[in-house]
Amino acid sequence: MTLSPLNQRRFALFKAHKRGWWSLWLFLALFILSLGAELIANDKPILVRFDGDWYVPVFKRYPETVFGGEFPLQANYKGPYIQELIEKKDGWMIWPPIPFHHSSINYDLQVPAPAPPSWENWLGTDDQGRDVLARVIYGFRISVLFALTLTLISSVIGVIAGALQGFYGGWVDLVGQRVLEIWSGLPVLYLLIILASFVQPNFWWLLGIMLLFSWMSLVDVVRAEFLRGRNLEYVRAARALGMRNGAIMFRHILPNAMVSTMTFMPFILTGAIGTLTALDFLGFGLPPGAPSLGELVAQGKSNLQAPWLGISAFMVLAIMLTLLVFIGEAARDAFDPRK
Repeated sequence: MTLSPLNQRRFALFKAHKRGWWSLWLFLALFILSLGAELIANDKPILVRFDGDWYVPVFKRYPETVFGGEFPLQANYKGPYIQELIEKKDGWMIWPPIPFHHSSINYDLQVPAPAPPSWENWLGTDDQGRDVLARVIYGFRISVLFALTLTLISSVIGVIAGALQGFYGGWVDLVGQRVLEIWSGLPVLYLLIILASFVQPNFWWLLGIMLLFSWMSLVDVVRAEFLRGRNLEYVRAARALGMRNGAIMFRHILPNAMVSTMTFMPFILTGAIGTLTALDFLGFGLPPGAPSLGELVAQGKSNLQAPWLGISAFMVLAIMLTLLVFIGEAARDAFDPRK
């Protein structure tokens, strides 16, 4: 599939923005690595060789009876009992680089938790003895996946709402603007806290709550593009030829409106990550125990004697948001009609 000359020019402009171009590659590398978090940080081995058979505990739960144990419970591969059973059959295990899951507790700490960084826990542990680096990796993945899902769904809703308002105008635009004015005037953070306090929020419930308010960010931009585009000559010609309104909207006007939409999406992504972090920091976000960057920030605030907690959370958030802002700047320059 070859790009049109216009898209080739946009890609060249994006690539010419060195800061945004390298930020995109670095962010993609970090995100792809986080998708394989179970292979990087886990308290279960990646591969086990036992009695001539192969086992992958990272992806499948095995009872200890599989390895000659007595009870049909999940095998504890870090315990000496299971390790001795495997070694008796000339077996061996391949462990991830970080032998801790985001929920596993290090019971062999030599100092009280939170423990400082060491060769065993590279970024130390939190106040419950959990490995900070493992929680950072899993928390990064959840934050990015949450923000991407929220951005995509809210962008689709916002584009459709703005397209309907701008194309039809009249009472559709009037009613839509009044609804937007009322809805946008609500204190979003307080409402999110109130709604999240009614139930135990999870990933999808929290996504639905935030989606109630995040879709408004693109409505005004798309509405303005459709108000301008519906009076252009090619749109009038398409209408005179009998083309349906839906085809005119999404085949002829929407591609032009997507130029401004694409420049806003990276900044919507950063806003979603910031909102999720704020809710987790206040205790109204993901369920307790979930790997959360906001929860790590809260632990840093509560444990000032353990600066590695706050520094780790700050560095991850700062790097992630900075990369996204640089990508947004490059996208804005690439889609700038003046260039």
